[in-house]
This record gives sequence, C-alpha cells and structure tokens, in this order.
Amino acid sequence: MRAIRQETLGGPEVLELVEVPRPAPIPTEVLVRTAVAGVNPVDWKSRARGGFLGKLPMTVGWDVAGVVEEVG
Repeated sequence: MRAIRQETLGGPEVLELVEVPRPAPIPTEVLVRTAVAGVNPVDWKSRARGGFLGKLPMTVGWDVAGVVEEVG
C-alpha cells in the first residue's frame, strides 16, 4: 500500500511517498481504499509541529473519500 509519510517535522519537503504494509483495522476502525484525499489545516499543522498523532514516522490525513474495504 502507498502512503505519504514523514520521518521528521517540517514543511512540505519532509513528505515522501512510501510503501507500507496494509493495516488491519481494530474494532473501532474501517479500512478505506482511498480514491481522493484532501489537505486541511490540521494536516499541515501536525506535519509542521507534531501534536496528538503520535511518534514519528507518521502519516497525516483526515479527509478521504473511497470504498470501505474492511471493517474491524
């Protein structure tokens, strides 16, 4: 699966396209095959400053549209 991830905090230059293992959703999650993604202020603030998303490396992104592939 492809994802846009970051290893460090910073501007858009820290983002990189990487291959990651397909995640298995836990009972409170769904796995979505994303068709379209958007960027909002939470995304770029988290990319630049960190926050509540956890430790690096991290994958930011909240706004997606697609098809539910699996339910946890």
